[in-house]
Amino acid sequence: MTVERVSQDAFTLLCNRLSLEFKLPLSLLYATDNRKKGKGFGVHVLFSLDASHEWLLVETSLPEANPTYESLTKTIMEAHWYERYAMDMFGIKAEGHPDPRRLVHHENVPKNTHPLRKDFAWNTKMEHANEPYPMHHIEGEGIFEIPVGPIHAGIIEPGHFRFNVAGERIITLEGKLFFTHKGVEKLMEGKTVEEALPYIERISGDMSASFSLAYALALENLSHTNVPECAQQLRVLVTELERITMHTHDIANMAGMGTGFTVMAAHGFRVKEKMMRLSERVFGNRFWRGYIAPGGVSKSLSVEELRDIQKTTKEVVDEMQDLFELGRHSDGLRERLETTGVLAKDVAVAFGALGLSARGSGVDRDVRRDHPYAAYGEMKPEVLTFEKGDVYARWKLRALEMIESMKLVEAVCSSNNEGATHVEVQAKDGMGIGAVEAWRGETLVAVYVENGRITRCVPRDPSFCNWALFGAIGPGNIIPDFPLCNKSLDLSYSGTDL
Repeated sequence: MTVERVSQDAFTLLCNRLSLEFKLPLSLLYATDNRKKGKGFGVHVLFSLDASHEWLLVETSLPEANPTYESLTKTIMEAHWYERYAMDMFGIKAEGHPDPRRLVHHENVPKNTHPLRKDFAWNTKMEHANEPYPMHHIEGEGIFEIPVGPIHAGIIEPGHFRFNVAGERIITLEGKLFFTHKGVEKLMEGKTVEEALPYIERISGDMSASFSLAYALALENLSHTNVPECAQQLRVLVTELERITMHTHDIANMAGMGTGFTVMAAHGFRVKEKMMRLSERVFGNRFWRGYIAPGGVSKSLSVEELRDIQKTTKEVVDEMQDLFELGRHSDGLRERLETTGVLAKDVAVAFGALGLSARGSGVDRDVRRDHPYAAYGEMKPEVLTFEKGDVYARWKLRALEMIESMKLVEAVCSSNNEGATHVEVQAKDGMGIGAVEAWRGETLVAVYVENGRITRCVPRDPSFCNWALFGAIGPGNIIPDFPLCNKSLDLSYSGTDL
């Protein structure tokens, strides 16, 4: 990774040039509080150089008295939510931001409350405020406003959605999240690298393996640790099992619960349970927790365990392909999925869409290929894309990605997995970044360590980026298709509500 430290005046100009002229994707923007070192506040922007498999980190310092810089969002839409997040959590103002409303803070949080500043204690009890939060509003004859959530009919996490509609047709859609903000970033401050791992694993329950791997990679990159080849292959195995499990869930959930084609849900959820039980049998946890750690993995796998994995996973993938074919040949289901929830490629690129949400719209990006990690340098998955960007494209893409994941699972299970599975990681002072292509998309963790303890940890779930573009897929669709659009992205509330 290359780090470019620039002056406050040059910061916005350089970032704009990297994005607009060189077309580099903005992968992460975050802030740091460096006042104890006499360096004010820091703003850091991570760009991806996919072609050369490199990262470029652009940094600048802002004065303590007036931490303000010219907003990047005016020209780089990918920075939209990141800058609002920094305003709430650090009090860093992005001058000229087109939507400077609160993002994390709700109406009950008092003004000038910035929890990620170092002088804000994690157990601070705040007075109850009543700050206004204006939602986008449209007036006109026949225009109605429909609020949905934060409590929903299904067993899901809380989120509020506001529709402006004309009849059944959606004109605008806006989401309001952060009802379950947990303070994970604050709680990890001062922890040892070992103590922080359980927090990382629980950011989003369906991405435990991916987040733990991103965290491990960040620390290994920081300490220049070489992980044994056996552990590298087993890391591929676990994250691909996680991908197959969640694609199984989504294929069933989109068609079954999103449209009423309930046979898909009934069988799909049954098949998913096979994968969850496999994980518990082999790894001791239904959510792949406790296996991936800095330095490698917790144990090697026996021949019997590898055979169990290969046999069970093959059965699951075959069953899901049969189930997918059943749905694909249903005219009623195709009618609901095709041309619904279209995300245009230019919109996906502008907002920095990640994972299936991006590849379903023709954006050819995948961290496993663009920034190889674990054993993906040797085990190269085929990156699949579609151009239409509708719900059907995202549904079909999941079915095809399961087949690619199965190839990787078979490759690992058939290879020689003998040898060391773990090495000691020395927690050196400095900063490291880990990137993983989770089943939901590019997952990042940036870690700062001093004297063996974490001073700042920045986990970024792909949902954070994809929620920011959520309003773009609603307009033009009808209200009953909103749950289907939502399920086709399958974004994590918990992964966003850090």
